[in-house]
Amino acid sequence: MAMTLRLPEDLDAKLTERARREGRSKQELAIEAIRDAQARAELKVDDVLAELMESDAEILDYLK
Repeated sequence: MAMTLRLPEDLDAKLTERARREGRSKQELAIEAIRDAQARAELKVDDVLAELMESDAEILDYLK
C-alpha cells in the first residue's frame, strides 16, 4: 500500500545520510524503524500483562 511520509528537513537529511552509508533505501530504513517500534510496543504490553497476571494472581483465581 502506498503512503506519503513528510519528514522535517533535519530528519530527512539524517535518513538520507544513513541510507547512503548503509547502501539501503530510505523506504527500507523507515519500514525497519516502524517494525522495530511496533515490536517494542508489543513487548511493553506483554510485560505489563505478565506483571499484572503475577501481581493479581489471587484475584484472578478467585474470579474464575
